[in-house]
Amino acid sequence: MLPSDSDWDRFVRSQPRAHLLQHSAWGALKSQFGWDSQIVARGDGHKILAGAQVLLKRLPMRLGLMAYVPMGGYAADSAHYPLLWDAIKRETGAAFIKLEPGHFPSGMSPDLAGMGFQASPQTIQPPRTIVLDIGHDDDAILRRMNQGTRRKIRKSLASGLDLVEGSRADVNAFSRLLAQTGERNDFGVHSEAYFDTVYDLLIPDYGALLLARHEGDLLAAIMVFFLGDTAWYLYGASAREKRKVYATYGIQWAAIQWAKARGCRYYDLWGVPDTDEATLEAQFRERRDGLWGVYGFKRGWGGQLRRTLGAWDKAFNPAIYAAYRAALRIKR
Repeated sequence: MLPSDSDWDRFVRSQPRAHLLQHSAWGALKSQFGWDSQIVARGDGHKILAGAQVLLKRLPMRLGLMAYVPMGGYAADSAHYPLLWDAIKRETGAAFIKLEPGHFPSGMSPDLAGMGFQASPQTIQPPRTIVLDIGHDDDAILRRMNQGTRRKIRKSLASGLDLVEGSRADVNAFSRLLAQTGERNDFGVHSEAYFDTVYDLLIPDYGALLLARHEGDLLAAIMVFFLGDTAWYLYGASAREKRKVYATYGIQWAAIQWAKARGCRYYDLWGVPDTDEATLEAQFRERRDGLWGVYGFKRGWGGQLRRTLGAWDKAFNPAIYAAYRAALRIKR
């Protein structure tokens, strides 16, 4: 079956694991920046029983297509998952699937190895994150945080920080501040055109661009999104100036309030180093590479360290998949 975008999005919102990256607007975004997007679904009449939004990327040297399923797919029961993988193979013609299924409740994870998947050495989304339970009053949320984070939130709010939702016209300022943040912390950032498209496709219905200004100076800006019972902090930027205003703390607190107002139970801080908690706690003060630079900030918010199922690959063309794995080894 080929559901309309609205039917697909309604199906995604109905799932306990509803995720923004399975919404059709996310596929439309990625379709403008190097991917193709396709919804693959199996059902009974008009009822979807299994489905996934699939992003397609052409492999180098004309080796065909990789089918990537971010934070999906969905199935009514375990018996329908194999039908979904077969449908993806047939309808996309991909050489292999890269699946990042996200979080499952304890004991509910599908047997991916039994379905022919193998753990992949390449992840696209960060497998490990910190998730806050915000389904309580503000005092209870604050009590879960460490003392330093609570203090900085209160100092930020008492500093005269101006916290507002930005408009489309503010994307340029956000992008420039993000470019400065990326240069300072040695990570790559998307183009302004990308964030213009994010705003147009996602912000009106599923997100917000939040800005933190002090005496006219833009000190922090973030893009936060929600779907179902979860909100995600996906993009953030901060200025080097006026660090004692603690704008990054004030703006995250504003984002939590924004998510609560939309009925969210969880707030996902989206990405910390993929290692165990003991190692994180032992090394975060010394390390600044990769996601280590943000772990010290995110750990203080009182959330739960969680890991997704990671990335899994299912080869349909073993020769092409072997070439892909060899290319990864060379790149590393």
